[in-house]
Amino acid sequence: MNIDLSGRTAVITGGGHGLGQEMSRAFAALGATVWTCDLDQKELDETRDLCGDRCEVRVVDVRERGDVSAFVAEASKESGRIDVLVNNAGGVAGQTGKPLEEITEEEWRVIFDVNLNGAFYFSQAAIPGMKGSGWGRIINISSGAGLRVSLTGIQAYASAKAGLIGFTRQLASELGPWGITVNCVAPGFIRCNPMTERQWQSYGTEGQEKLVASIATRRLGRPEDIAHAVLFFASDFASWITGQTLAVDGGR
Repeated sequence: MNIDLSGRTAVITGGGHGLGQEMSRAFAALGATVWTCDLDQKELDETRDLCGDRCEVRVVDVRERGDVSAFVAEASKESGRIDVLVNNAGGVAGQTGKPLEEITEEEWRVIFDVNLNGAFYFSQAAIPGMKGSGWGRIINISSGAGLRVSLTGIQAYASAKAGLIGFTRQLASELGPWGITVNCVAPGFIRCNPMTERQWQSYGTEGQEKLVASIATRRLGRPEDIAHAVLFFASDFASWITGQTLAVDGGR
């Protein structure tokens, strides 16, 4: 299977590190023009260095609808169109698990803003152009937490990631007549950023061994494992697949 994304333009959110950085690199390596955003300019500069001339980076807060719209408009104008949207930005916003009765309204809302509302804002901004060209790919990055109990213990994270799966199904039904597919990737545990590294260390040796033993392949995932799934959904090989959620977790 030879995936060629030459001539395609991909917008990838959360591209400053981890999964988003690897996705950006992988898309650029296969010929796509990549526009990626995150909150940290230094991290984005590192992503651009990895991707080369095919990558444009901008500081964008996915919680701010106006900033999202401006970024998508700039990418559309400069590239002519947006073919692929990867809603990858997310995370736990620095939170750790605690009892539900101790959760503040702000703690609940910020996780939904980053993980679910950002995907809504980006999709809403990108869809008109995709409809106009009669072709598009939207890939949402959920989590094993959206399919099962979250390892983080954070109720809002599990709920928002499950919401992304429902959002995927609904958009797939709505957008199919315009040649736009919408799919979702649900990664398992991957040590790819400071937050997941802290989570991994918190398990201790016994907990780490137990987690790895619960995976059929007996190893943790790598960022490229997720990027490969996203590349497939973005390609012509997945043209008759939509509304699906693919668990990429080594077999849980």
